[in-house]
Amino acid sequence: MLLIYPPLAKPCEAPAGIAQLAGVLRGHDMECTLLDANLEGQLHLLGRQPQANDTWTRRACRGVSDNLSKMRSPEIYTNPARYQRAVADINRVLEQVGLARQLDLTLANYQDPTISPLKSADLLRCAGDPEDNIFYPWFVERLTRILETTNPKVVGLSLNYLSQAPTTFAMIGFLKKIAPGLPIVAGGGLITSWLRNPAWDNPFAGLIDHLVAGPGEAPLLEILGIEDNGQHQPPDFQDLQQKEYLAPGFILPYAASSGCYWNRCSFCPEKAEENPYHCLSADRVVDDLATLCHKTQPTLIHFLDNAIAPALMRRLIDTPPAAPWYGFARVSPLLTDPEFCRRLRRSGCLMLKLGIESGDQGVLDAMDKGIDLQMVAQTLTALEQAGIATYVYLLFGTPSEGPEQARKTLDFVVTHQSAITFLNLAVFNMPVCSPEAHDLQAKDFYEGDLSLYSDFIHPLGWGRKEIRTFLDKEFKRHPAIIPILQRDPPIFTSNHAPFFSRLKAEG
Repeated sequence: MLLIYPPLAKPCEAPAGIAQLAGVLRGHDMECTLLDANLEGQLHLLGRQPQANDTWTRRACRGVSDNLSKMRSPEIYTNPARYQRAVADINRVLEQVGLARQLDLTLANYQDPTISPLKSADLLRCAGDPEDNIFYPWFVERLTRILETTNPKVVGLSLNYLSQAPTTFAMIGFLKKIAPGLPIVAGGGLITSWLRNPAWDNPFAGLIDHLVAGPGEAPLLEILGIEDNGQHQPPDFQDLQQKEYLAPGFILPYAASSGCYWNRCSFCPEKAEENPYHCLSADRVVDDLATLCHKTQPTLIHFLDNAIAPALMRRLIDTPPAAPWYGFARVSPLLTDPEFCRRLRRSGCLMLKLGIESGDQGVLDAMDKGIDLQMVAQTLTALEQAGIATYVYLLFGTPSEGPEQARKTLDFVVTHQSAITFLNLAVFNMPVCSPEAHDLQAKDFYEGDLSLYSDFIHPLGWGRKEIRTFLDKEFKRHPAIIPILQRDPPIFTSNHAPFFSRLKAEG
């Protein structure tokens, strides 16, 4: 089997989904080949020389190889200014390559003004005319060679982000042209969101043979006609660990669970899509990490869970993994304990991502977050004292929030500025299948039959335009907020933030 991770996403760590499937397939004695087309495709484009009509582009083109090498060395992560320049120069080359084709192309995004990934007709057009895709000259040669040398019986593609959709469908269209009888399976986060929509009516029948929602291990074995042997298999990064990702060493992505153990927050896509919660035992996780760290020698472990379970945190304290780690966590009484946080730091925890969402208690209660601001404040203080960085996520524009509540969030951040290392500011999008949407007056958000979100008339008149004005002219300009935002690594954001948080902790 051939498993593909298509362009375009941040090229800083191995794709966990196809590695997880590889572990299961190889655990059932089935051969498979993994292709990180995202990384390889971007490196191919960076090897091209765009037309350079300005000093910046000429400098960026001359230095692309050197800058790529710098991104793979720990040294540049000790100097934020040099890091920012290297990222900007690499991104400049990719932007200029894209502009020659009228594309908005970056290290983290792919946008074609003639194609909407929210319209099935546009994606079918991508499949019908794959040669129009900017990655076509690369993937036609790469896929042809793989098919000739491995002769796969099935091809699977992991589609997680809208930015991957155009190239995913172009690759599928090409495969269907050169091997029309070759079954195609598509799964991943974006596919899951489409399939979980109650209004879903498959527009891709005849092009994609199997669409898989949620974890793909069991469905894939069933598609292949393989009886599940019931044995747990860790991910297999054999084909990926020597790849030249843009990071100072191999980042090991690992999911100890799927879904969310809280699963009560209003308007959360996990809840709206009714994704069930499944988790591995803490002992199993520790055993997996020991095996994977021995094989891959990671410089960092990235937990992919929506929230790392408290039981797993305790187990990691008792048996620290062989590399530093970070991931999402829920604010909880456990994290208000300074001693627990210090032990967590000694286990290798560099950074925790926290979905605080709001600094107004009424908004948090309306969202059913299950946390109070005193607990949040105590958690931030305990983590700061322990030397664990925080990447705080805030969400503006939920139905219960107006300007007054938003300013309370600003005040809360200012009060706790020393304990907030990084910030992510987002404007609320309402999932189309959210049960709470029935209580609001909805209207079209993005035009397209594959749209994941809908807009609504805000009950407090706090529209998207007003929210963005508040963020741009008030929130982001506050003197206490500016240095926090400036610390965020450009483009790679939370994926590279732990390397800078480690620098801060060690300094």
